Amino acid sequence: QVHLVESGGGLVQAGGSLRLSCAASRSIFTIVFMDWYRQAPAKQRELVATITKGGSTNYAEPVKGRFTISRDVVKNTVYLQMNSLKPEDTAVYYCAARSARSYDSSSYDAWGLGTQVTVSS
Repeated sequence: QVHLVESGGGLVQAGGSLRLSCAASRSIFTIVFMDWYRQAPAKQRELVATITKGGSTNYAEPVKGRFTISRDVVKNTVYLQMNSLKPEDTAVYYCAARSARSYDSSSYDAWGLGTQVTVSS
């Protein structure tokens, strides 16, 4: 079983940048999908970005061109570089390890506790 810990959140002005980290307790080399999700107050959790075992990436439309997901298999860490931040990016950001293509809850092996990102206008 893998444990995930997010870090790097904080308060930033609109237009600024943050880099989130998701540190895993074991090798991420074999994890099929690593996801970043976010949840804003009174809103449903939404998928932000995914990186596959093969290194392919996918992004939600609102963050395309601004966010970049990457991973360091030596450090067992997945990153989310967030540029040109907007107030609507304010949320708690979570990373998750997923072992199947389905987004059903049974596909997820682990979730982190989240890190708060606040973007001021």
